[in-house]
Amino acid sequence: MALREPSALEHETHDPDVRLMLQVRDGDAMAFESLVVRYQNRVINLMRHLTGRSDLAEDLSQEVFLRVYRARENYKPGAKFTTWLFTIAGNVASNARRSMARRREVNLEGRESGPLGGSPLEQLVLAASGQMPARQLDKSEMRQIVQLAIEALNERQRMAVMLSKFEGMCYEDIAEVMETSPQAIKSLLSRARAALREVLQPYFREGARPPAL
Repeated sequence: MALREPSALEHETHDPDVRLMLQVRDGDAMAFESLVVRYQNRVINLMRHLTGRSDLAEDLSQEVFLRVYRARENYKPGAKFTTWLFTIAGNVASNARRSMARRREVNLEGRESGPLGGSPLEQLVLAASGQMPARQLDKSEMRQIVQLAIEALNERQRMAVMLSKFEGMCYEDIAEVMETSPQAIKSLLSRARAALREVLQPYFREGARPPAL
């Protein structure tokens, strides 16, 4: 028997952020402020990794919430709020990357993190390599490794990885954000891991210092 799609009422009942967004639709400025406070850092982090530009992440986050506010009057709770929000964020990131590509200013950079393997992306890098590095890497080297990992992924792979590893979204929710099927997302993530493995294994196996990017 086919699974029934959740109704708008069910989304409103079970998702407090949907209820907040409906209040925003009705003109509640405080509800909008609550959503911004709740999601701003997460959207900034997503933008940082999707575009590779820490210096643009906050501005792009503001663009995401501006779009959310502009869309408020036509908002309908057809999905989880996070699904709707990250769909908007993905569109903003795609536009930013196209703009940077036109200007040839793409400058991927890793974010500061704690000890080796401390961030979700670093953990993904280690897992994808299939092994621990032949020697201990310092923070600078680990940032270079993370840069290599990011550059190994195409835009859709990067989006799927970010939503899966950082937001903990399931295949079904990621598929809704990216307008594809859960099976396609599973395949996309599998290809992303393969791409990471191909790029990273020589550095982990041979213990070589990654070249400057």
